Amino acid sequence: MHIRPARMSDAPAIWRIIGPTIRAGETYALDRDMTEADAIAYWLGEDRETFVAEEKDAIVGTYYIRANQAGGGRHICNCGYMTSTDATGRGVARAMCAHSLDHARKRGFRGMQFNFVVETNARAVDLWRSSGFEIVGRLPRAFHHPAFGFVDALVMFRQLGES
Repeated sequence: MHIRPARMSDAPAIWRIIGPTIRAGETYALDRDMTEADAIAYWLGEDRETFVAEEKDAIVGTYYIRANQAGGGRHICNCGYMTSTDATGRGVARAMCAHSLDHARKRGFRGMQFNFVVETNARAVDLWRSSGFEIVGRLPRAFHHPAFGFVDALVMFRQLGES
């Protein structure tokens, strides 16, 4: 697998990954009716760096990294990850997480925070925990899941540099 910076020409492949996830409404607090153009503008926004994961010249995953806050909080980054349904369970998300942790360190970030991990997204919670993230907060019933109703969202954090 190869992970590289995304290009605008990757937009159709990125949409094929993020579109179904957004439409499902199960893991991201994004408008399920978001247009393709708005979703691509969000994912490839100027406030973030976006990457794609490729296998055999096909894009199978994508992630972005950005400063989580401005000013005094800009040393902590935030990421969002999505994997194609065809690549689920093949280690794509784990590879993107490892890449993002390395990239974050190179960029000088001292920590990585996931602001809103839906607790019913067990695969993601397990992956982040196995990658050294801790649950540092719980937002009770903060996410309206289409199948499970109101569920908790987790704040997860991993320190990257020395304290």
